[in-house]
Amino acid sequence: MVLELYLDLMSQPCRAVYIFAKKNGIPFQLRTVELLKGQHYTDSFGQVNPLRKVPALKDGDFTLAESVAILLYLSRKYKAPDHWYPQDLQARARVDEYLSWQHTTLRSCCTRAMWQKMLFPVFLGQPVPPETLAATLAELDRCLQLLEDKFLRNQAFLTGSQISVADLVAITELMHPVSAGCQVFECRPKLAAWRQRVESAVGEDLFQEAHAVILKAKDIPPADPALKEKLRQALQGLLQ
Repeated sequence: MVLELYLDLMSQPCRAVYIFAKKNGIPFQLRTVELLKGQHYTDSFGQVNPLRKVPALKDGDFTLAESVAILLYLSRKYKAPDHWYPQDLQARARVDEYLSWQHTTLRSCCTRAMWQKMLFPVFLGQPVPPETLAATLAELDRCLQLLEDKFLRNQAFLTGSQISVADLVAITELMHPVSAGCQVFECRPKLAAWRQRVESAVGEDLFQEAHAVILKAKDIPPADPALKEKLRQALQGLLQ
């Protein structure tokens, strides 16, 4: 049976999984789940992933949630080139270190920056207090500094001289605030050069394809009232 990937390219971890699968020639059937239409709340999707989150994977009778688990499953099953998730113990540990760090740091502030700066006011019609947005952007700046100082340092990529899944996870996160107009790379030449290396390693066409939806997010029309209220309740944590 054909591998099925349940994705919404509005989601940063979905973009990482999509790029990885496409770049490594992994055959899959794309099952689009539109988060801003609440399709992850449907009963049919709940049968694939009771967590009601994307990405999700279905491989025959086997289902899998969580983007990092999916990336590593694909890497192992399809024997992706070693640089994506190295066999060397210490090289792999560096990738694991980044993947463990980013969930509660870079991902958190990138998501909140995009929602507070763009989707809450535009899509949900909910103003965001200026002090809340300012605090989020300050936190984003601190995370970017840590990304440079701790992980990128003077290397070509986050964990060494070649691209890994850590770079895919990081770049897809950073494109979230970029889509909302945040100046993530403009004053950070080291980070900007890294972005160009990642884009080149992935392929510019694939990179642009994966990010086309999020880069047009500012043009999304306002949500209908019923969905707006449902999403507001689910997303209040992003205003903290």
